Amino acid sequence: MVKRHFFLIAAGVLFALMVLAVIFRLAFAGDGADSKGGPGARGGRGQAVSVATVSPRDFSDQIRVIGVARGARSVNITSSTSELITRVMFSDGQRVAAGAPLVQLQSREEDAGIIQAQAEVNQAQREYDRYKTLADRGVAPRVTAEQAETALETAQAALAAARARLGDRVIRAPFAGTIGLTTVTPGTLVSPGGVIATLDDTSVIRVDFPLPERYLGVLRPGLPLTATADAYEGEVFSGRIALIDSRINEATRAVTARAEFPNPGGRILPGMMLRVAVAQGQRQSLAAPEAAVQYEGQTAFVYRIARGERGETAQRVEVKTGMVEGGFVEILSGVAAGDRIVGSGLNRIQPNSPVSTGGGRPGAGAAPAAKGAAQ
Repeated sequence: MVKRHFFLIAAGVLFALMVLAVIFRLAFAGDGADSKGGPGARGGRGQAVSVATVSPRDFSDQIRVIGVARGARSVNITSSTSELITRVMFSDGQRVAAGAPLVQLQSREEDAGIIQAQAEVNQAQREYDRYKTLADRGVAPRVTAEQAETALETAQAALAAARARLGDRVIRAPFAGTIGLTTVTPGTLVSPGGVIATLDDTSVIRVDFPLPERYLGVLRPGLPLTATADAYEGEVFSGRIALIDSRINEATRAVTARAEFPNPGGRILPGMMLRVAVAQGQRQSLAAPEAAVQYEGQTAFVYRIARGERGETAQRVEVKTGMVEGGFVEILSGVAAGDRIVGSGLNRIQPNSPVSTGGGRPGAGAAPAAKGAAQ
């Protein structure tokens, strides 16, 4: 009996000690959270961020427009008559020389015309030779020989015309260029105006684009410019302004300029959209990485890193921005040169919240921000 009571007392004491241990553990855990991890605690660590420094950077003043690429010369190969194609003398994508035969049209009637004209020339030649001989001997009057000579020349002209009509049955390339895709084959019936093939000279690409008349003082033939295309991301094509139109559009108050771009590899194709930039000069202005600028409607902000009694905090500062170039935003006002700002991850930052710029894992984009600071 005594042993039984002893075990009950021991179990009760053990249970009470366990309850007290749990209570103390919870109490000290709460105190530790307040002293170590609380966002308002003195000396507490905030969100780890990358740092960029606002510094001067060169910006190019540019006029940016969009234009459509055209070949130096482009034409649709067509027929002037309705006729069957008997022979195709090119292949799709072939480079052809000026005057190269492309298509042979049916020419049975023209062939017969040449045979007839040749026969008439032969007959006129024989008559001329006979009357000339008789006239030289004084047997026939001289006027008869002259009439025979006129008949011979008429027959020869008719033969030349017949040969020209036969030549029209062969369609030739008007200039050197590249043939596009085609669907014609021997036996295809072509009609006047129907496209047989396309021919483009892409050794030089032309781009016509409108510009407001206020830029007339800047534009001049020979002015260098650049262009980019969506098909070749990151690649820049260099060219020049070749011509400026002699008239201004009265409705739009714009003048058309023509740019020319060398295209040795034929990479720019006619019809491709190009973003053309005309340089006006360079200037230096404060800049920040694009990732460091936050936009809300028409307003832009950055988070300037400031030191205080409780460590570093991120202060939201409104800035006035300019152009964007090379991954950097021009800062016209709001911050000063040398100011440190949060370089990336702005969606994780609250105004005046504590941040950590050293130790811990830096935020995404820290490397580009550091590069921008160096520049």
